[in-house]
Amino acid sequence: MKAKKILIVGPAWPLRGGLATYNERLCREFISQGFECEIQSFSLQYPQFLFPGKTQYATDPKPSDITIHASLNSINPFNWFRVARKIKKANFDLIVFRYWMSFMAPVFGTLARLIKSQNNQIIAIADNVISHERKPFERLLAQYFLNSCDAFLAMSKDVQTQVQQLQSAKTCVYVPHPMYDMFGPQISKAQALETLGLDPTYKYCLFFGFVRKYKGLHLLLDSFAQLDRKALKLKLIIAGEFYEDANPYLQQIQDLNLGSDIILKSDFIPNHLVGQYFCASDIVVQTYLTATQSGVTQIAYYYDIPMLVTNVGGLSELVPDNLVGLVCEKNPAQIASKLENFFLQQLEPQMKLAIQSEKKRFTWNYLSSALLQIGNLQ
Repeated sequence: MKAKKILIVGPAWPLRGGLATYNERLCREFISQGFECEIQSFSLQYPQFLFPGKTQYATDPKPSDITIHASLNSINPFNWFRVARKIKKANFDLIVFRYWMSFMAPVFGTLARLIKSQNNQIIAIADNVISHERKPFERLLAQYFLNSCDAFLAMSKDVQTQVQQLQSAKTCVYVPHPMYDMFGPQISKAQALETLGLDPTYKYCLFFGFVRKYKGLHLLLDSFAQLDRKALKLKLIIAGEFYEDANPYLQQIQDLNLGSDIILKSDFIPNHLVGQYFCASDIVVQTYLTATQSGVTQIAYYYDIPMLVTNVGGLSELVPDNLVGLVCEKNPAQIASKLENFFLQQLEPQMKLAIQSEKKRFTWNYLSSALLQIGNLQ
């Protein structure tokens, strides 16, 4: 019997970042299960003046084990028709759109309508429907895209609720974000510290990923200033590119006299170094102001690193309090108290053990099976 064909529409090489990494990993999962799977990526994802980082493009070579078509232009409707013709000709059985922001609604909504047929199913994996940083007409744009889909998979209960409010007649299942297992194997803390040139006599908190206001780095800095860092032998690693003006954060570090206790790596962290930063750390800290789900949490799970998260969005769904990590409110004093207790009570070993059990629910097979089921391929 001829293998069923699946297309994933969303970022992939030559683009970089968590969305691209996720889509490539999902493609490999489908292939491992005997499906033919390809990715429709972008030749232009964002006009450069709209992109807040230094570059949208990866430095890694093109993956040799998956097929990626980097030909979709997000702002050129003529291109959408050309790409749609090629997709229709390929006769895919299941088409999975990766939807994360309203900017993509016009291209995705139009493309989905052009390629829809009686012989395929169109499913959206929804990272966000209403974004962290609300934008004009966002709800109308989201509705335009959602109307073009047959069913949805949400990676947090908050997003599932948003989809159900806008598309109450269609199926929307909740499946948590799978673990990121593609950044290399676990290594010892000592080896990771040596690779990164970090002092092994200190303990390390890690704030990882691009910096935007909703991620609450300012809260973490206020919290860190309240800790007796000298007594705890504690430093904070900030590893990720600033997607907004870095100066307010740098000034805050100076005003709080934190300079000697901060390790700032403000460039995009390439894939081959991601695991090093996690393995070097004692705890990953996500003091977000708003959230749906988080790929950072799922990297921490893979490397068995405890987490502190604020009680927003889907974060507390992923991090059971006092089991695999700590959940607190958006309050610097409470964040500082929880961190202090984590180190004074030496909670890391018991939380690592709990993580090894808890993370079994975050597999790529579980995600792919859910997509196949709602896409009528299982």
